[in-house]
Amino acid sequence: MIRKMTHANIGDYNQANEEFMVIGRIVPRYENDCWSYTEELYSEPYSKQYEDEDIHTSYIDNERKVVFFYYVDNRCVGQIRMSASWNGYAFIEDLGICRDYRRQGIGKRLLEHAIKWAEQHRLIGLALETQDVNVLACRFYARNGFVIGGVDTMLYSKFSTAHEKAIFWYYML
Repeated sequence: MIRKMTHANIGDYNQANEEFMVIGRIVPRYENDCWSYTEELYSEPYSKQYEDEDIHTSYIDNERKVVFFYYVDNRCVGQIRMSASWNGYAFIEDLGICRDYRRQGIGKRLLEHAIKWAEQHRLIGLALETQDVNVLACRFYARNGFVIGGVDTMLYSKFSTAHEKAIFWYYML
């Protein structure tokens, strides 16, 4: 069941923030006004986890931004956080599914809910950014109709992840 974040369930934020496997990286290519990519798989995959983020109450009862949780037996096992961006897209700021619940269609259902939210707000599509080393997420977005719209090689320059490239994915409504 999908529920909007409220003051009553705000404590469920970050419950779905669990490690994921880095199995390689995607290598984007821009040619003839079109993005494509190949995959380079690593011989030794490793796990990665994002730090928990603080969530601001401004995501509650706000027409421009929202968080939806996915519950199984009253346990939050997935979340999607997004906002209406200046360029007419619903920008997905975070999408996470608990490790034991991945590959069960929860991410797809949260994306479908995001699409409905974007349509209700008369936005032109969805957009998001993920890293080139998050191959499993990139595969998920591609399977669900997203296409690469750009690559940023400098976004993570200041961090220990400076070798990672930001891949921007788009879904048109």
